[in-house]
Amino acid sequence: MKHKVLIKSDEQDVFTDLLFNALLGFAFMFAIAFMLINSSEDSGKIEAKAEILISVSWPDNHPDDVDAIVEDPQGGLVWYHNRDSGLMHLDRDDRGVFADKMNINGKTISNPINQETVTVRKLQAGEYVVNLLHYKANYEEALNVDVKVEKLNPQVELIYYGTHELEGVGDEKTAVRFTVDSKKEITNVNQLSKRLLTKAVGRDTKG
Repeated sequence: MKHKVLIKSDEQDVFTDLLFNALLGFAFMFAIAFMLINSSEDSGKIEAKAEILISVSWPDNHPDDVDAIVEDPQGGLVWYHNRDSGLMHLDRDDRGVFADKMNINGKTISNPINQETVTVRKLQAGEYVVNLLHYKANYEEALNVDVKVEKLNPQVELIYYGTHELEGVGDEKTAVRFTVDSKKEITNVNQLSKRLLTKAVGRDTKG
């Protein structure tokens, strides 16, 4: 027969084991529930991905309004009046100094940067055309506009960078054309002119 002290010690050990196992079970169930919650949230996520980034910029604080117009191999167009077409999206329609001011914590902040960006989410075989439209002009002097086209995957690759002169309201110029081949490689980069919009379109009122 065990001493009373040993019996009491055994009882405490059994109680400790039960308590530990119970805590372990609760921890295990909590971990499973947490993983299921995360799995449910992740299943609803859509991975944002871009293959081509097209940037159009002109001098900071300049009041003129320049529009990017991009045509895909299927003939779809993105521009200020149609911001989504197929796998292309106009991320930002910059209107010069118009609507560049915002109120943050009671203070008026001005964004001096003039830039429009278009993303191509997936490459299609065929030709892409990037045009510039001088939608609104405030001076007689020509406006210099920089155009940059980058292929983002599997690593960032500069496809084109150049400066173009726009000479007033309605002036539309082809900045660059390039072709995507069957292997998703960029070929035939050129500046052959192709008109995408008429001057009449340039006089439409923006929303």
